[in-house]
Amino acid sequence: MASSLGLVMLFLSCAIFQAFLVSSSNNGGLFPDLYQFSCPQANEIIMSVLEEAIAKDPRMAASLLRLHFHDCFVQGCDASVLLDNSSAFESEKEAGPNKNSLRGFEVIDQIKAKLEQVCPHTVSCADILALAARDSVVLSGGPYWEVPLGRRDSKRAYFNKANVNIPAPNSTIQTLISLFNRQGLNEKDLVALSGAHTIGVARCVSFRQRLYNQKGNHLPDATLEKTYYNDLKSICPTSGGDNNISPLDIASPNRFDNSYFKLLLLGKGLLNSDEVLLTGQVKKTKQLVKIYAENEAIFFHQFSKSMVKMGNISPLTELKGEIRKNCRRVN
Repeated sequence: MASSLGLVMLFLSCAIFQAFLVSSSNNGGLFPDLYQFSCPQANEIIMSVLEEAIAKDPRMAASLLRLHFHDCFVQGCDASVLLDNSSAFESEKEAGPNKNSLRGFEVIDQIKAKLEQVCPHTVSCADILALAARDSVVLSGGPYWEVPLGRRDSKRAYFNKANVNIPAPNSTIQTLISLFNRQGLNEKDLVALSGAHTIGVARCVSFRQRLYNQKGNHLPDATLEKTYYNDLKSICPTSGGDNNISPLDIASPNRFDNSYFKLLLLGKGLLNSDEVLLTGQVKKTKQLVKIYAENEAIFFHQFSKSMVKMGNISPLTELKGEIRKNCRRVN
């Protein structure tokens, strides 16, 4: 009896190890069940903190999703975006695309503190960002996907790279494609991940140019639908009010769905970087906007795939990084 039980355990161990190898090879050394034994409560802890935070502030879901994006586009998904200023480097939080714009750091701090109590020095801040992004989407009504885990945390921030690698809201379609390609992401990933703008808001400073001086001729962007344009002008004056906000998706700003793409077809995309997916003279992105507007399931499927792909950008694994005790500073 004992020997047969031993054989069963050996077989199970080999099966788990094989699954680990297959999953790891497909995801750059990352593995969805990494914390199954070392911190089995991790998912539950993260979800409970997020449920409370998003109930208090529905915008927080979009903010946490954006944090993961802004982390991964700068030197890979390594939680460098969470580091505060230090004598060794300037924080990415101070970079143009992030300053007075990125939110949710306190929620990540809260998650990290709870995880450190239960399973100290186990779950990295980079993995917390990836899981918080996924759970924020789920809590907003969007798709679930398995998150490959095992990222380590960076020991420094990359202020200069944050200024050049993160797409600006007034980006042209060519700039967007180029910046995504630099990260190993294609046009399909670009359009699907842009669909994250189905939740969240943007500041007036991010879309003022479209309202008053799109091409340097003191005229609005001709692709803006007239009523929507007038509504935006009431929120965003020619000067002042930089931090006034407007939903990225006016139809369902707190629900993760495909209405973002439907609005693009109506000339109601808020940012230039949204509208050019349709109007930027790139056949592939235009086709994808129409497909995702017609079929939410196809959008959800591709968004999940693209999020896994983005989460796998240059992760630090094994000895290349560390597991920070505090996400704001190196150990």
